[in-house]
Amino acid sequence: MSSDIHVERLRARLLGKQGGALVDREAQAARAVAPKVATGPEHYDFAQFPELREYANTRWYYDKQGYEWNMFREHAGVVSAEVDVAGRRMINFSSYNYLDLSGDPRVQAAAKQAIDDYGTSTGSGRIIMGEIPLFAEFERELADALGVEDAVLGVSGYGTNVATIGYLARKQDLVLYDELVHNSMLVGAKLSGARRFAFAHNDCDALERLLIEHRSNFERVLILTEGVFSMDGDIPDMPRLIEIKKRHHALLMVDEAHSMGVIGARGFGVVDHFGLNGADIDIHYASMSKAFATIGGYVAGRRELITMLKYYAPGLGLYIASPMPANAAAGLAALRIMRDEPQRARRVVENAGYFRAQARLAGLNVGRSEGSAVIPVMLPDAELALWMAARMFENNIFTFPMIFPVVPRNAARLRFFVNTAHTREQIDRTVRLLVELKAVAPISKGLF
Repeated sequence: MSSDIHVERLRARLLGKQGGALVDREAQAARAVAPKVATGPEHYDFAQFPELREYANTRWYYDKQGYEWNMFREHAGVVSAEVDVAGRRMINFSSYNYLDLSGDPRVQAAAKQAIDDYGTSTGSGRIIMGEIPLFAEFERELADALGVEDAVLGVSGYGTNVATIGYLARKQDLVLYDELVHNSMLVGAKLSGARRFAFAHNDCDALERLLIEHRSNFERVLILTEGVFSMDGDIPDMPRLIEIKKRHHALLMVDEAHSMGVIGARGFGVVDHFGLNGADIDIHYASMSKAFATIGGYVAGRRELITMLKYYAPGLGLYIASPMPANAAAGLAALRIMRDEPQRARRVVENAGYFRAQARLAGLNVGRSEGSAVIPVMLPDAELALWMAARMFENNIFTFPMIFPVVPRNAARLRFFVNTAHTREQIDRTVRLLVELKAVAPISKGLF
C-alpha cells in the first residue's frame, strides 16, 4: 500500500471518529435543553390532529344547520360563467377561468394534438430527456409579451413559486413581503431560511422603513408582492415599488396569477396596466390555472435568472419531471389568443366593474377591490359568510366563503371571480340575492 493511500485512509478514520464525537456532543446538548413531552394520541393519531378537529367542527356546523356541503363538489362539463353541480345549472363565481378559454376549441385542439405528438408525458425531467419544442415556444412568446429576455415553464403554479423563492433567497438574505401575499410565497420564503419581515398591505412607506433599517445587514433582498391580490382584488403601486427596489438595490418579484391575462389594455398584466418596461420587474411569476386555462407556472426575467433556475433550482429545473405536453400546448394556445383577442381581457374588467358598481349602489362592501376581476363582498364574521354561501348555493349561485385562516378573523367574505362570459343579468340577479339575504341574515352565535 502506498504511503499516500495509507495517510488518506488514516485521515478518513480520524475524521469519522471526530465527526461522530461531534454529533454525539450535539445530540447530548439538544437532549439537555429539550423539554420533556408527554406523548399522547394527538401526536401520532391523525384523527386527533387539530386540523381534523377543525374539519369535523365545520362539518358538524353544516349538518346542524341543514346546509348542503359545498366543498369538493363534483361538476359536469366545462366550467364557465355557469356550471352543472348536483344536477342543477348554477351561476358560477368560484372559478378563475377569466378569459373563458378552458372550453375554447382552439385550446382543446392544441392539447389533444400535443398528446398525439408527444404522449401524455415526456417521461423525464427537462434537464435530462424531457425537453420538447412546445416548452421553448411558450417561453419565447411569453418573454416577448412581457418584454423580458427569457422565461421558464414549471409543472405546478404553487410549486414554481415555492421553488423560485426557496432557491433565490438564502440564510444570509432578507425577504420583505406584503402581508397579504399568497401562501406559496410565504412557504417559499420560509423554506429558504432567509430572514423575513412582512410590511403592511400596499404600504410602500412601511416597506421603505424596513429597507432603511435592515438592508445593510443582508446580501440579497427580495421584495414580494402580487399584481392583483387574490383575496382583495386590489392592485399595488408598481411604479413606486420599482423606484424603491432600485434605490435600495433589492430584487422585486411579482405574483401575477390574477393579473396576467386580465389587466392592461392588452391583458398582459402589470407591465401593460402601468405602461412599464418589463425589465424593471426582476422576477415575473404567474400560475397558469387562471387566464391560461391550464395548470403549471412560469417565471420570466433576465436570461441569467432563467439559466440559474433551469439548471440549479430544485423543484423547477432539478429533481422534478417536465410539464405535461398537453398543459404546455394549452398554455401556448391561450397566450396566443390573449395576444390576438385583447377584447377578452377588456370584457372581464368591464364585467367586474359593473359588478362592483351595482354592489356598491346596493350598499354592499366590496373592500379594496378596484380594476381587477376579483371582488370580495365583506361580511362581519365567518358564521355569516358560511350562511350566505349556503343560501346562495341553494339559489343556484356558486360562491365560496373565505374565512380564517385563509383571511384574518375580522375579514370574512364571499369571493367572486368574474369572467368574460358573465352577463349583466347574472350579475344583477346575484347582487339582488346578496341584498335580500343580508336583510334576513341570522344573528351570529360566535361559533367561528
